[in-house]
Amino acid sequence: MQNPLISILIPFKNTEQFLPECLDSIRDQSYEHWELIIVNDHSTDSSFNIVSAYAEKDKRIKLFTNLGQGIINALQLAFIESKGDYITRMDSDDIMHPEKLHTMLYDLISHGKKHIALGLVSYFSKDGIGDGFAKYESWLNGLTQQGQNYTEIYKECVIPSPCWMIHRDDFITCEAFTPNRYPEDYDLAFRFYQNKMTCIPSHTILHYWRDYSSRTSRTHEHYAENHFLELKLNYFLKLNYNASRPLTVWGAGQKGKKVARLLKAKQVSFYWICDNPKKIGKHIYDELLLSFEYLKVLENPQSIVTVANPDAQVEIKAYFKTQDMKAMTDYFFFC
Repeated sequence: MQNPLISILIPFKNTEQFLPECLDSIRDQSYEHWELIIVNDHSTDSSFNIVSAYAEKDKRIKLFTNLGQGIINALQLAFIESKGDYITRMDSDDIMHPEKLHTMLYDLISHGKKHIALGLVSYFSKDGIGDGFAKYESWLNGLTQQGQNYTEIYKECVIPSPCWMIHRDDFITCEAFTPNRYPEDYDLAFRFYQNKMTCIPSHTILHYWRDYSSRTSRTHEHYAENHFLELKLNYFLKLNYNASRPLTVWGAGQKGKKVARLLKAKQVSFYWICDNPKKIGKHIYDELLLSFEYLKVLENPQSIVTVANPDAQVEIKAYFKTQDMKAMTDYFFFC
């Protein structure tokens, strides 16, 4: 096996209680030819001193201070300072499996460029994992086991932000961390999809993902659901929307209304359908709510589904099947 350099990129801010365990898991990797480019995003606790002490002991750890503000600026600096043939992310509060780097590198060398290596993830928390995280873990790992991550990319982020590896040239093709768009991990997943980076199936847990109440994805405004919907819609219109086909929005709840507002702001015509008899026939934002049966009237429509209820989603998928409609071509679940 070749011995290329892997660059591990980590932004950190006020994670003093988790950093030692994270850094130890990196130093304990079976694959040793790595560099850690770790960027302090203006921590106010002892995080900088902790990392500095590790860097003194291990010259593979290279510590920098963010010249700007926020995770994107920190990641941009980390990538600029990196020299590895392969690029991977890590979060400063998580833990690597000892074989993580070796396994992902072997997958990439075996499959070649235009591929992205992934691993299964396992959430952990001192307070226990909630039902929502357990479901997300199961859903995400199910996609990764098949290498079918992109098939549900409009639901949620299908690439675990701290558990991927890609060749440097391919990462540059995907614009690396250049775009200043949040959530940055979801935006990157869409760019992997846009540039046809094939996901390599994985059946091994390689990353232990920590959850706690002050985690950034729980608290930062940029990770609010409204930002997710705008990001999803922008990429849908760019990558999957066919303007020659009628577009429908299925669902008139909070998310359906948000999508409808965004489409109207972009002057994209659509039909609004639902299966709620209390809403059918009424107008919202000057748009008439139609029965889902209206789909049969339309010729070769595309549908954005904003219905979140799992049982309703099963029924909707069954309906699409009766109409010979295909996922990611004819219909797209946005939740």
